[in-house]
Amino acid sequence: MPPTLAPGVCPPQRIMLEDLLIRRWQPEDLILRFEAITTSYEHIHPWMEWLAEPTTLDNQRAFGERVAYGWPTPDRAFNYGIFDTDGTVLGAIGLHDCLGPPAVEIGYWCHVEHTGRGVVTRSAAALTQLAIALPGVDRVEIHCDEANVRSAAVARRLGYRLDRIEPRAKRAPAESGRGMYWVMDR
Repeated sequence: MPPTLAPGVCPPQRIMLEDLLIRRWQPEDLILRFEAITTSYEHIHPWMEWLAEPTTLDNQRAFGERVAYGWPTPDRAFNYGIFDTDGTVLGAIGLHDCLGPPAVEIGYWCHVEHTGRGVVTRSAAALTQLAIALPGVDRVEIHCDEANVRSAAVARRLGYRLDRIEPRAKRAPAESGRGMYWVMDR
């Protein structure tokens, strides 16, 4: 797919929300990110294609090298960690320029110890507002499997409309093979 965002068009690298900091992952986040994913493995593994098996420090080091390489990464992603005011990793969120003009996609996961507190909902709301304001972006999408009711609830709470449900390949263990495509138009 051709990119939606023109070269040089990027969201900010830091987003401050009262008690949350959403910021571009940094090399020094390696251990914090590794520990958050490891602790949350049973919680997020069922839904995450990229987490088919427990992560390793080498996997996280490679991810860190990709995100340090550029903004966006070579695969046209803007990857953020979600942190509290003490620097604890609460989860992650990303803006992905993979759908083609005029849309971008938001993906996210929450640390198992911080679910149910609105961390992902608030972070996705902020990133949605920023994304929809970027030149060339007329639509932001959230894709999730129909069985992933928590992810769908985030999209619903934010006012995304369910565009369609259609068959898709199962990419993670808990998926039903029916994808939900949630849309927020400019």
